[in-house]
Amino acid sequence: MSAPPKPRLLATKPRAAKPSAARALQKGRQTKAAIVDAALGLATHIGLEGLSMGALAELMGMSKSGVFAHFGSREELQISVIREYHARFEQEVFYPALQAPRGVARLRALFERWMARTSVEIDSGCIYISGAVEFDDRPGPVRDALASSVRTWHAALKRAIVQCKECGELRADTDEEQMLFEIHGLILALHYEARFLQTPGSLTRALTGFDHILQRYGAKVPPMQVLPSPSTPKE
Repeated sequence: MSAPPKPRLLATKPRAAKPSAARALQKGRQTKAAIVDAALGLATHIGLEGLSMGALAELMGMSKSGVFAHFGSREELQISVIREYHARFEQEVFYPALQAPRGVARLRALFERWMARTSVEIDSGCIYISGAVEFDDRPGPVRDALASSVRTWHAALKRAIVQCKECGELRADTDEEQMLFEIHGLILALHYEARFLQTPGSLTRALTGFDHILQRYGAKVPPMQVLPSPSTPKE
C-alpha cells in the first residue's frame, strides 16, 4: 500500500520585500515621523484644534495631499500627535524615575521630573492641559486618546503612592486617590499661575506644596530640589 500524499502547505513563506520597496517603506515612516514632530511643535503653541493639513504641508514643504496620505484624516493626525507626546512624556518623566527605589524616593523622582518638564511647558504649552480644555465636552476618538494617556500617567503615580504605603513610608490609611488628586492639582495650579497670570514664585510654591502633601500623609523627607531644565522657568 502506497504512502498517503503529504499535505500541501496552506500558505507559502512570504517573500522578502525588495530593497527598493523596503527603502520606500522606511522613507515613508521617516516622513510620517517628521510630520508628527512638526505637528507636535505646532500643537504645543496653538493647540490640537489649531492643526491643519494645509499648515503642516506648508511647514514641511509638501503638498496637502502628501500630508493627508500619511494620516487619512485630521483626526488621525491629532491622535498621532497625542501618542507622540505621551511617548516623549514617558521617556523624560516615567522611565528615568523608575531607577529610584520604591517608596517616597520614587514618588519624589516622578514628581521632580514632572516638574522639570512642566517648567519647560510653562513657555511652550502642555498637550494634556490644553487638550483637556479643547476636548472636555467633545466626545470622540481624539478625546478618548487624550484621556487614555492622562489616565495611564495617573495610574503610574497611583501605583507609586500605593508602594509608599506598602513600604511603610506613608500612613496605612492614606487615600491614594485623594493624594493623587492633590498632586495633580499642584500641576494645574502651576500652569494657571505661571503661564496665564505669570505670578512670581509659582514654581517654588508648587514644590513646597508637594512637600506639604508628603508630610501631611506621614512622610518624613527633606525638601526637594527641582531638576535642572533646558529653559528657565518663569518666577
